[in-house]
Amino acid sequence: MCGIVGYIGEGDAVSILIESLKKLEYRGYDSAGLALLDDEGKPQVFKSEGEISQLESILPKLSSCVGIGHTRWATHGKPSTVNAHPHVSGSICVVHNGIIENYQELKEALESEGFIFVSDTDTEVLAHLINKYHTEHPGDLAGALKSALEVVRGSYALAVLSEEHPHELVAARKDSPLIIGLGENENFIASDIPAILKYTNRVIYVDNLEMVTVKKTSVQVFDLEGNPKTKEEHIIQWDLEAAEKAGYPHFMLKEIHEQTSSIHETLAGRLQELEGDVTFEELGLDKEQIRKLQRIEIIACGTSYNAGLVGKYLFEGQTGIHTDVDNGSEFRYSNPVLAPSTLVIAITQSGETADTLAAVREAASYGCKTLAITNVVGSTMSREASNTIYTRAGPEIGVAATKSFISQLVVLYLLAIHFARVCSMMDADRVRKLLSELRKIPGHVDRILMDKERIQKCAARFSASKDYFFIGRNINYPIALEGALKLKEISYIHAEGYAAGELKHGPLALLSKDVPVVAIAPQGHTYDKILSNIREVKSREASVIAIADSDDNEISKYVDVVIPIPKTDVILSPLLTTVVVQLLAYYTALERDCSIDKPRNLAKSVTVE
Repeated sequence: MCGIVGYIGEGDAVSILIESLKKLEYRGYDSAGLALLDDEGKPQVFKSEGEISQLESILPKLSSCVGIGHTRWATHGKPSTVNAHPHVSGSICVVHNGIIENYQELKEALESEGFIFVSDTDTEVLAHLINKYHTEHPGDLAGALKSALEVVRGSYALAVLSEEHPHELVAARKDSPLIIGLGENENFIASDIPAILKYTNRVIYVDNLEMVTVKKTSVQVFDLEGNPKTKEEHIIQWDLEAAEKAGYPHFMLKEIHEQTSSIHETLAGRLQELEGDVTFEELGLDKEQIRKLQRIEIIACGTSYNAGLVGKYLFEGQTGIHTDVDNGSEFRYSNPVLAPSTLVIAITQSGETADTLAAVREAASYGCKTLAITNVVGSTMSREASNTIYTRAGPEIGVAATKSFISQLVVLYLLAIHFARVCSMMDADRVRKLLSELRKIPGHVDRILMDKERIQKCAARFSASKDYFFIGRNINYPIALEGALKLKEISYIHAEGYAAGELKHGPLALLSKDVPVVAIAPQGHTYDKILSNIREVKSREASVIAIADSDDNEISKYVDVVIPIPKTDVILSPLLTTVVVQLLAYYTALERDCSIDKPRNLAKSVTVE
């Protein structure tokens, strides 16, 4: 979750590194730091707890053309200046993203050799190890890094600067993202593309277990055995403007509004309405392979997990294929029951979620075909899964996922429709009707967005609440979970999502007049049931906010507030109810003056387990 940047060239390294770190703020962080070589070739290290602006305030005027920078999100050791990166040992400065699992035993061994530790971090072990091996074999910084990595266990993306090697930086990765930016007489290291897009759109993706030597005019990539590797240069097509707020007060609100276009992009080129089918050139499964599937296993974390739950209802309800959904963090430790007839679908916005990546590697060892659904081209997941479907949502900066979630849902709908068609579980006429309704969804989302003042007033009415319930049934139950997650993420209100029928099995004990309940209640085969659940809630004096079809004239008799959504096929209703719960969370957080784009303790890309 940390941000790594590095620069070597002829420009002002201080301003370039600071600007690059700011473009990674969306990942979440608690401290920041720089290591620079001054114009005399001497290392200068500056670190600060808190925001990058605090780091800027302590920087002196300094001439430098080479340096590394970091934003830290605490894993080992509390947020503090001493625990901030870079970490230093002798002439070695290191920034690191990931976790060194055997750091404690390495630390004890290094302390016995006379190395002194000043921080509580696992990263300081790396600095001392590289220093140790560099002392034994001076003149070879990449060799020292290689030797250090041979004894560590865990995950890392790291960059190293040394006073004794003023004309190069070295970097390496295992299970954490890292890219190299290519310029004219300058080159860059970064965790993610937005960090360097202001300066170059030419990148090299560093793959797992690769090292890089970066100089002003050259980049060399090696495997961990020291063998050189040829890497393809990629041109990034989207520009920096796509990652700016475009006049909105927050990235989150901008990205909620962008859902109309992100749905269009996800649908583009994939609908075959005349044939009554969906096409995925990148699917990697022919019709016979789909027919032979006995089970689907969906692996995801957080918001993507909630998308996976919608997928379970879709695949089982439309295709008849048994589908399970598991948290990536639990899957690999649970002795999964898998076979080659199981399709494993991994859903991850960033394509770098460590738990989901580890689960996919576990699944591949069972001979399963793996399919990634991700938003980031060139991400680790896109390179490691058997095949990848891109959601095409565009850059998402706000920590709370919005447009990436709705695009994940759209991909799952299209997959389920295609599988159902192949398995003869859905005829062409039914598919045509669903595809026609799908094409209307962006317009329906627009109508919800035009009615956002109603949602804002509702949010203001209940913004002082300490607890919230979200309830739904069937395919909208996962949206109740997502609504609760969004509210707690950015407004810091305790919120719980429930299958509405489960209220009487315990949660009703928590209801009172001070606990608002959001009931997701589009008309469908469970409509009468959720009306009964609403009556149960009202009998406990709780206020009820209903998300209901615009032509529903019945529900207003039983609830305090109705937020209408355009009428669509009930199967597709999560695409609309999602937008409402996102806006409700956003305006509640706004009313409470919360940090909406960068909620406390959270990060955009969770690259540690």
